[in-house]
Amino acid sequence: MTVELTPMGVRCQLSCPYCYQSPMRDAGNFAAPGYDVDAMLKALDAEGSEFTVFGGEPLLTPIEDLERIWRWGYERYGRNGVQTNGALITDRHIALFLRYRVHVGISVDGPGELNDTRWAGSVEKTRESTERTHDAIRRLCAAGHPPSIIATLTRINAAPDRLPRFKAWLRELDGLGVTSARIHILEVDHEGVREHLQLSQEETTQAFLELAALESELPRLRFDIFRDIENLLRGEDGRATCTWRACDPYTTSAVQGIDGEGNKHNCGRTNKEGVGWIKADRAGFERYLALYHTPQSYGGCQGCRFFVACKGQCPGEGMGGDWRNRSENCAVYYALFEHAERELLDRGLVPISLDPDRPAVERRMVEAWARGENITIAQALREIQSAAAAPCRGTTTRGAHGDWHGDHTDHGDSPHGDRG
Repeated sequence: MTVELTPMGVRCQLSCPYCYQSPMRDAGNFAAPGYDVDAMLKALDAEGSEFTVFGGEPLLTPIEDLERIWRWGYERYGRNGVQTNGALITDRHIALFLRYRVHVGISVDGPGELNDTRWAGSVEKTRESTERTHDAIRRLCAAGHPPSIIATLTRINAAPDRLPRFKAWLRELDGLGVTSARIHILEVDHEGVREHLQLSQEETTQAFLELAALESELPRLRFDIFRDIENLLRGEDGRATCTWRACDPYTTSAVQGIDGEGNKHNCGRTNKEGVGWIKADRAGFERYLALYHTPQSYGGCQGCRFFVACKGQCPGEGMGGDWRNRSENCAVYYALFEHAERELLDRGLVPISLDPDRPAVERRMVEAWARGENITIAQALREIQSAAAAPCRGTTTRGAHGDWHGDHTDHGDSPHGDRG
């Protein structure tokens, strides 16, 4: 579970048109005026977990209060976190990052004009803000404290004519010592964003495949989406990113948000109507039961051999803005799963998508969701393994790293057929 502390709510000095928090800002739901550090620390203490200072832009919080929060976190957990656009980082912030072991995540889409979607009011101000962010990355790396990166693919940074420069930038980050990047598919909450910024599904897929090839050439930098997909197909999903973990949009159990007054809230990716919903008392998995049984032509995932791994992806990406549907980026994820599937087969490993036990895994997960439980693929595989005596498993055996080896069959989900 990730605990996100948002002292400033969704307030930010930038106005990125594609930000998933835009509906909250458009509705005027920023946060209560001011905040209460004591209330926030009390709420954090009740959670009993490490946390990340989040936003909006968390560095709008006065630095004295940030130091108090991070000192508290360091004394209890030995580390802290912050997710920022990086443009407000000063030498004083860097000193605090080092003193209180604050892991820094920076959201930036590239250098120069590639980052123009992270709008600061004018082209000139936006470019200045972008340069400040990149200067902060360089200073952090020079201080031996490289940040992780979050970048979103749009027409501005990943269209076919822009992608080579985006890849060159990633090479530069690798050279600086950055080791981790999360590459997001654009989340569309407004049709204007779709019209002006969204890549086609084919362009997005091609961008990811080129990034997968690039990763193999880089000595340090890794993209978590490829690790997640491989681990999911290997049945090693215990640490997969929350978007693959059957998230309930009314509890978002992977994200526990705490606002400036110490109140709990959900992950902001599910706030599609500008309302920060209060967390429900218990999780429900109706979305995944529905996706499993609903034909693909109606927005479901019925028959997809990757369903047990993908689960329709994040409810914040649901087709038509409806969390009950599978991700509108289904075609991209499907292609990436196919790519990873082929790579595993080339290495002599049988992915869960092609394993004879996949239907049994699906049944166990569906039964668990019906009971209000959310189990992993790994748990389901262990249940299957313990329920059947090893000599009865035929020629299929368990590999050293948790992969199923031996004969496999394709259960045929018509991947290029009617997908809605």
